[in-house]
Amino acid sequence: MKISYNWLKNYVNTDLTAEEVAKILTNTGLEVEGIEQFESVKGGLDGLVIGKVTSCKKHPNADKLSVTTVDVGTGKELPIVCGAPNVAEGQKVVVATVGTTLYSGDEEFKIKKAKMRGEPSEGMICAEDEIGLGTSHDGIMVLENSAVTGTPAREYFNIETDTVFEIGLTPNRIDGASHIGTARDLAAILKTELVKPSVKEFKADNHNLPIEIIVEDKNACPRYTGVTVTNVKVNPSPEWLQNRLKAIGLNPINNIVDISNFVLHETGQPLHFFDADKVEGNKVIIKMLPEGTPFITLDEVERKLSSQDLMICNANNGMCIAGVFGGIKSGVTENTKNIFIESAHFNPVYVRKTAKRHDLHTDASFRFERGSDPNNTKYALKRAALLLKEIAGGEISSEIVDIYPDPVSDYKVELTFKNMKRLIGKEIEKEVVKDILESLDIKIINENDEKLGLEVPTYRVDVRREADVIEEVLRIYGYNNIEISEHVNSSLSYSPKPDKEKIQNNISDMLTANGFNEIMCNSLTKADYYNELESYKADKLVKIFNPLSNDLNVMRQTLLFGGLESIIYNRNRRNQDLKLYEFGNCYYLNGSESEEPLEKYDEEKHLALFITGNKTEENWIIKEEPTSFFTLKTHVENILDRLGFDLNQITSEEYSSDILTEGLKLEFNQKELVHFGILNKKLLKSFDIDTNVYFAEFAWDNVIKLSAKNNIRYTEVSKYPEVRRDLALLLDKPVKFSNIKELAYKTERKLLKKVSLFDVFEGEKLEANKKSYAVSFILQDENKTLTDKQIDKIINNFIRVFEKELNAQIR
Repeated sequence: MKISYNWLKNYVNTDLTAEEVAKILTNTGLEVEGIEQFESVKGGLDGLVIGKVTSCKKHPNADKLSVTTVDVGTGKELPIVCGAPNVAEGQKVVVATVGTTLYSGDEEFKIKKAKMRGEPSEGMICAEDEIGLGTSHDGIMVLENSAVTGTPAREYFNIETDTVFEIGLTPNRIDGASHIGTARDLAAILKTELVKPSVKEFKADNHNLPIEIIVEDKNACPRYTGVTVTNVKVNPSPEWLQNRLKAIGLNPINNIVDISNFVLHETGQPLHFFDADKVEGNKVIIKMLPEGTPFITLDEVERKLSSQDLMICNANNGMCIAGVFGGIKSGVTENTKNIFIESAHFNPVYVRKTAKRHDLHTDASFRFERGSDPNNTKYALKRAALLLKEIAGGEISSEIVDIYPDPVSDYKVELTFKNMKRLIGKEIEKEVVKDILESLDIKIINENDEKLGLEVPTYRVDVRREADVIEEVLRIYGYNNIEISEHVNSSLSYSPKPDKEKIQNNISDMLTANGFNEIMCNSLTKADYYNELESYKADKLVKIFNPLSNDLNVMRQTLLFGGLESIIYNRNRRNQDLKLYEFGNCYYLNGSESEEPLEKYDEEKHLALFITGNKTEENWIIKEEPTSFFTLKTHVENILDRLGFDLNQITSEEYSSDILTEGLKLEFNQKELVHFGILNKKLLKSFDIDTNVYFAEFAWDNVIKLSAKNNIRYTEVSKYPEVRRDLALLLDKPVKFSNIKELAYKTERKLLKKVSLFDVFEGEKLEANKKSYAVSFILQDENKTLTDKQIDKIINNFIRVFEKELNAQIR
């Protein structure tokens, strides 16, 4: 949300700088996320001065050019070649001196010394469109003779400069979504008066255009206020109004539309201006229309209405989607003469659902969805009507019609000084507390030594409890003014072990150092991804009520689909060699709908790896080599090794599913650590991915829990050598390397350090259904050198066990 510093000062009398105001607003909870400078004319006319044409002659070498000399008040006359047909001696003009940058629309250019057809030119006499003061390019700007030579153009044209605050408005502070709302907090801090524009002068000039208002659904529209203004003249807005809107990023349209936008950003109350001549039957009816009713909105899109969409209608047709967007047939145009002003309070639930249903998000719906002030509608209506009289020459042609069957009262809250001291940690003087509450429009209706009876204004939709009131007092009193007592008991706190954040950061650093990029995908995803999947069943999905769209209607069960979306996004932009990882939570429905909410859902943290494309970029020394399953396997094992797992104690089994064509699942103490492999071609095709993708998903909660039992300790490098022995084994094809590894460690628990597979052979030279494995065994005694006799005994034991258990033959 943008707030103009100049505009803000209309309501608070202060000499504070913009930077000081920004600091105060941030401390009150309206965090200023950025500050930018605004100029009513781009560039602020810097470098432009008022000059007098002292001579003007035809250019000797060009029929359409003139050679002039211009006095710019420096004591030296500038030679300037000008192409405008209306330039003449004695004129007062706007001159851009050498070095000045001119802005015309989106283009900019710098004035330099030049020769034009042989004549020197040291500046430029400007037309209004060349300096952003208009659109005409018929000739140069000719000023009044009273213009003083040498005056900076910025001063002559009274160029306004402003500072604009970008405020990160939190959802609960909709009361601050206006200049008056922001000024209210500032006035409370500065202990000064909030000055709101007076509407005492409001009165009906005549009763020439009465319009009947009928509210059929009082739940959806608790209050509706309207008035008519006739004989308006649609023109460009005055400069001050245009500057206010430009400063906050709005483009001025015309005086009528601009007044509507101005009042919205001044008061926070959305208004809607209807062309009163298009209000058929002189009736405004607030009701629902039948399901499927077509309605064309201002953006010229035909939308099918829901029977739950609240509509503003005339006697025959819909005119506006209430609180969201206007209709094309009832809006203000250049030919509008008479206006009906709407200022209403709509039920936030209805507006929010309608805005989401039609994917329409406007300044009005933003405010109505979060809760507008039902007791502000009449003030905003009067303010708009008076501005229409002042700026558009209109006449108020009816009394205000106010449909407010159940007025909303201020909310009653009781504040005890004891609880306030307990929550804040400091006793604030009662008179200070009362002053703060009164500055925030919170009325004190009764009081005693222990408590205050309060009435909270209706625009503070977030203040409903005693704790909320205490927070209001504290943010105005100042968090920085709460001292830490010397008697506060403090102690060192130790983070739980294992430190999950530290471990995650360590693994992230390792993966990043190995060429991976971290991705962070939305926890909301598309339910269609899970249709017909067995690995992640659709009936386990956590569904979202009122989803933003069908693409974000469930919580994810896996990190897989977000990663695939990232891969195809990158591949479509010719970034095809990818190594990605993501830490994220996954969610599951783990019970029936009748169970308590907290027992019905499961949440787990996962780590996912994705690898696709080539291992390295092609260069003169390394040829392109596609990534493979074993590339992924290496990274998976490196992660586990980094966390202190003994890879020899981890069991593995082949793993395939409707997600993975081929893969492995690794377990420790019968709990899954990770499954990984090559993704199913059918799945990849559904994402338009035409290359292999290797995927791993760690059950990160299990990994953290099990890694806590792994004590990583320093061990001295052994003084005694390792011994390697190799065996070539002829095996049945179903036998896996993991079977060999497991038997080897069972056979020799003490001296066997490592088992590796370094060659696999299958072919016609072997018997049918046979394969050959070349396996290495690393043996070492930490206390002495192994003898040949010991080594041979161990290897013979291996051979005996392999022959017996695996039907192996030694080649």
